[in-house]
Amino acid sequence: MSDVWEECMDHGVAAARKAGEVVREALKHEGCMSVMLKSSPADLVTETDQKVESMIMSSIKEKFPTHSFIGEESVAAGESSILTDNPTWIIDPIDGTTNFVHRFPFVAVSIGFAVKKELEFGVVYSCMEDKMYTARKGKGAFCNGVQLKVSGQEDITKSLIITELGSNRNPDTVKRVLANMDRLLCVPVHGIRAVGTAAVNMCLVATGGADAYYEIGIHCWDMAAAAVIVTEAGGVVMDVTGGPFDLMSRRLITASSRAIGERIAKELQAFPCERDDGKKDD
Repeated sequence: MSDVWEECMDHGVAAARKAGEVVREALKHEGCMSVMLKSSPADLVTETDQKVESMIMSSIKEKFPTHSFIGEESVAAGESSILTDNPTWIIDPIDGTTNFVHRFPFVAVSIGFAVKKELEFGVVYSCMEDKMYTARKGKGAFCNGVQLKVSGQEDITKSLIITELGSNRNPDTVKRVLANMDRLLCVPVHGIRAVGTAAVNMCLVATGGADAYYEIGIHCWDMAAAAVIVTEAGGVVMDVTGGPFDLMSRRLITASSRAIGERIAKELQAFPCERDDGKKDD
């Protein structure tokens, strides 16, 4: 019997690579980029985001017509982001749109796949670096075919951490984001970095280049694919409270070890943000 999910993953890799070509081509055309705003003056979307998502979804629907989809731009246009038991593709066509707009060279296509609400595989294509990150549940994580392994660091004082400032410009939220960074810097840690794309941030933890990444306020399409990649590289993914990871919660810690993840959780002060699925947190 053929492995149907492997066939899906192969199709996802091909779709991500083709999407990356479109992204790279768009970056060549200076002055032609149409930029629009979504939830805030720092939450950007371009015609390329919409074009790439449509292209990926059309390709997958043609091959797997019964599957479901959650896509960043579809949700922005009014579609729901409810995860069901049906095989579901969770897509961010351009993770790092602000980077894309400014031509800052970290932009990724992220394609996650869930079955019965469990993540099965993830594909993250860092377009400008030409790095294809892939992972299938139980089968390891890879970058351009080379197997990945997290650093295994357990001492937070020897760690390099990644986070983001996010697109929310509400002064109270900004204060909370900066206060969390302040607490972690003073632990102390070796440093804090921000690359501008959640998917690449998580993949950097999977490579061992960073020891942890945390963020509050991102979305399921930012996390789905890379969550599989990190865990298959030997890392952990958890809630910012230290509890179990919830894909729809809009927050996570991913780390090279449970010890570092839990230590970060101890320092963080969580703040509310509306869930992707619209449910109320307990």
